[in-house]
Amino acid sequence: MTDYNISVAHLYGNLMNTYGDYGNIIALTYYAKQIGVSVNYQLVSLGDHFDNENFDFVLFGGGQDYEETIVAKDLKNKAQQIKQYIENDGPLLAVCGGFQLLGHYMVMANGQKVDGIGVMDHYTTNMHDQKLTVLNDKRLTGNIVIKNNDTDETYHGFENHQGRTFLGAGERALGTVVSGNGNNGMDKTEGVIYRNVYGSYFHGPIFTRNGNLAKRVLATALSRKYPEIDWTDKLNQIETETF
Repeated sequence: MTDYNISVAHLYGNLMNTYGDYGNIIALTYYAKQIGVSVNYQLVSLGDHFDNENFDFVLFGGGQDYEETIVAKDLKNKAQQIKQYIENDGPLLAVCGGFQLLGHYMVMANGQKVDGIGVMDHYTTNMHDQKLTVLNDKRLTGNIVIKNNDTDETYHGFENHQGRTFLGAGERALGTVVSGNGNNGMDKTEGVIYRNVYGSYFHGPIFTRNGNLAKRVLATALSRKYPEIDWTDKLNQIETETF
């Protein structure tokens, strides 16, 4: 038994895991183990209650359009608790569809508009939106490199999405696009940071290729629960891996 632990919620991990987003939890668990911290995993899916006080980290992955429409209906029942978790600075990683559903709405490839829960201020239109002047009728797919403007870190990943996401009030990009497309292929933003929420279109998953970000998020989660310890220093003493 370890002296320290964190509880992790995987929102709709049985439905929203098309691109192996569970790998983010594997990476987080790996780094936690290196510093003597155990990870308690819980799948939170359709019909399950989400209690914001029970978790130290939340993963909300991506999925196909059909699964996302099902999740969107159930997600409304969890919206208030998720909002409280976010506003209380709970660390959360949202990937692709999860990223989109935390915002106001998303428009599917077929034009169907699906309401998000609006706990963050971004929105997502689609590649057929006539207001967009470039990249219409083209999925944003391929390798991508971004630079985090806060930390000067560089993140590598793979993107595959038809949605065009635009950030809103209080949100800033996870990074500026060096190569690739990013949130919408137009404004050079990729992902989002809001309080301790990180959203991204990076599959692969993002924590496995960017251990510096994984360790940063883990340190945040641990510092909220055990503030008397310098977790950033502990994590900086271990090697950053690429899985």
